[in-house]
Amino acid sequence: MAETGDGKKEDADYKRLQSFPLIRHTDMPEEMRVETMELCVTACEKFASNNESAAKMIKESMDKKFGSSWHVVIGEGFGFEVTHEVKNLLYMFFGGSLAVCVWKCS
Repeated sequence: MAETGDGKKEDADYKRLQSFPLIRHTDMPEEMRVETMELCVTACEKFASNNESAAKMIKESMDKKFGSSWHVVIGEGFGFEVTHEVKNLLYMFFGGSLAVCVWKCS
């Protein structure tokens, strides 16, 4: 089946839409939320095929920037229930179905 010019445009629009981070839930202050979201996107792009390395990069950066005891989970198709410090939780999606959860507990 031959692909038309419109099909290529639709694919490009879909990829652009799916690579935009989607915040599902957060209670972080605006500045921290933006920094954390950018860090998550950078790590997931850098380690696209290795979620463990991406999580490690995010955790180490968050520990350094905002103090220790940060936790990170990256993957598809998981549920979670965590206890966290107030104003220290971010749950987002990136690339369509890749979920990232970042939280701090003392």
